[in-house]
Amino acid sequence: MTVRHISQIADDEEVPVTSVFGRTHEHAVLDDYVTSDEKTLGALGYKQEFKRDFSLWECFSTSFSCLCLLPSIASTIGYSLGYSGTGGAVWGWFIAALCTQATALSMAELCSSIPTAGGLYYASAVLAPDGWGPFCSWFIGWSNICGYASGPCSLNYAMAAMLMTCGQIAYPTYIPETWHMYLTFLILLIFSGFITMQSTMFVGWVNKIGTIYNIAIVVVFVICLPVGSINSPKTNDSRAVWTEFENGTQWPIGWATVMGFLTAIWTLCGYDAPFHLAEECSNANIASPRAIIMTAQSDLYLGWAIILVIVYTVKDVTDIVSGAYGQPFGSLCLQVLGPRAGLALFALSIVAQFFGATGVTVTASRVVFAFARDGALPGSRWWRKIDGRTKTPVFATWGVLAVSALLGLLMFASPVAIGVVFSLGAIAQYTSFTGPIFLKLFFDRGQFKRGPWNLGRWSKPTNVVACAWWLLIAPALCFPAVRGDDLTPLTMNWTCVIYGGVMTLAISHFAVSGRKWFKGPRINVEHRGTQVVEVPGSDLHGGDITQEVTG
Repeated sequence: MTVRHISQIADDEEVPVTSVFGRTHEHAVLDDYVTSDEKTLGALGYKQEFKRDFSLWECFSTSFSCLCLLPSIASTIGYSLGYSGTGGAVWGWFIAALCTQATALSMAELCSSIPTAGGLYYASAVLAPDGWGPFCSWFIGWSNICGYASGPCSLNYAMAAMLMTCGQIAYPTYIPETWHMYLTFLILLIFSGFITMQSTMFVGWVNKIGTIYNIAIVVVFVICLPVGSINSPKTNDSRAVWTEFENGTQWPIGWATVMGFLTAIWTLCGYDAPFHLAEECSNANIASPRAIIMTAQSDLYLGWAIILVIVYTVKDVTDIVSGAYGQPFGSLCLQVLGPRAGLALFALSIVAQFFGATGVTVTASRVVFAFARDGALPGSRWWRKIDGRTKTPVFATWGVLAVSALLGLLMFASPVAIGVVFSLGAIAQYTSFTGPIFLKLFFDRGQFKRGPWNLGRWSKPTNVVACAWWLLIAPALCFPAVRGDDLTPLTMNWTCVIYGGVMTLAISHFAVSGRKWFKGPRINVEHRGTQVVEVPGSDLHGGDITQEVTG
């Protein structure tokens, strides 16, 4: 028998969280003088390991930096313009970004109730039907890992391609080789790693600078392209811009437009970052969901402004989609602004891309840390380690970058193969976004407890839209642009094969081994599951003396 002091007990009855304690009927036992954030996290079953140096602004900054609006749209504009022309690009962005708001709102509500780094798979564990919690948690967790493992790869690959394009523009005789691209890609990964392994406060400042820069470059782009255009007329006819749908696929134009949603879907993949940073954020159950909504809303409007400028100033869509440089944004800048001004704007956008790659790496490391903390990853004991100096998951950071480096080898196969990382990240992310929303909508029997930020009576209708949105975009992200005899290994969309292959391996691992030991989120705070007898009295702190029978 041991005797110790207990100051307070926290569970989902006392704190507005949806916790694993709701099923185990246990309670977290917390130390003296914990903050409200630590009490909320303790009620979810976890101890505080990070420093809470993030505010609402830092959370939003990291999330906004992850999206790096202008470079992300620039990297994928070839899909929307190439698949359905200017009309498809304009309406495609508006429809896709608007529907995405339902997913963001639903996620924000979950975040307020489950403010922890692994919130998506944690929510799946507690909202799943009886007996299915571990499997649902495993599936959503691995899908989230899959999406974020490809994130640093896709962003740094795009940045490397942009740097190669700068070299071609500045030195017309330069012909980049694939190994040039890969070496540049590796250098960018390493540089990003050295920044993201630093303290939470340092990372927060980097992302605040990145957000200011990203907003500034959007403003510069929106003003410079229409004003500085070397073409006559400077802008295209409005009627043509809004109504010209040019089918660049072998599918009906309506479906081609849906396939072109990839520009918006991939760009709007990072608004979940505040969810994964919740354990580093003050007042997390309110600040983190607000940061999610702020990101999704700002990207809806700023992104549409970028798209409008592109479609009003572009003169040759074919040159943008399949130009000599293989980089749509570079071709656009040259086509509209000319060599000097075009190269300057293009170079400025590369800096914005760097901040985006940094933000994604930060978020990816937290996702890996959270899943490893619950023992679901090979080598979990390494990936869940928190560095004593920086209080950040350094091992997880470099693990994510190592996987990205391996994925980058796809560039030696073909442009189509490496292009899969864009749609792979999108389908993996939106599956992990929508999974817990689906479980909440169809299987919640009172487990879900609303946090301080919630949708009220609009919760279920918003969840329905989010689920319907996933049902539309999931197959669209897997469709190739061609069919029949034109469908070859080089024109095939390998997204379904790669994502399906990874998830098949994950499910097989669960069936063979994981189901025996993975039970969902692991409680790592002291909790009351044995008999605890409180003896009225006074200790040195003026509290009760508690006797716990430990067996």
